[in-house]
Order: sequence, then structure tokens, then C-alpha cells
Amino acid sequence: MNDSGPVGDAYFWCLRHNRVETGGDLCPAQFRLGPYATPDEATRALETVEKRNAEWDAEDARWTGEDS
Repeated sequence: MNDSGPVGDAYFWCLRHNRVETGGDLCPAQFRLGPYATPDEATRALETVEKRNAEWDAEDARWTGEDS
């Protein structure tokens, strides 16, 4: 399943299989989030994405003068 990119000690969250993947067991990059340093961080990948998106949306609203 590996197509390219960092491997080794990196962990990824697979959006297709909803699981942590690492090493030679990686889906293509289009289906994964990461890399993360630990399996636990990879497990929380979707929470991290949601939090960052909310922060960026709030920053965009401040930048454009919109109310949040």
C-alpha cells in the first residue's frame, strides 16, 4: 500500500480504513493524515484537523472583520 513519503517512526491516520498505519502498511497519501510522532496522536488526527480548522476559520473571520 505504500506509495512514498516518510516512514520509519512516523504514524498516519488512514481515512479509508479508520486506523493507524505505519511503515510498509501505508495507504496512498491521498487517504492518510500525518505524519504523527505516536500512534495516539495519529488516532486523534481528525480531532486535530477539526480544532485547527476552527482556529483558522476564527482567524479568517477576524481578518475580514466578520463576527464569529
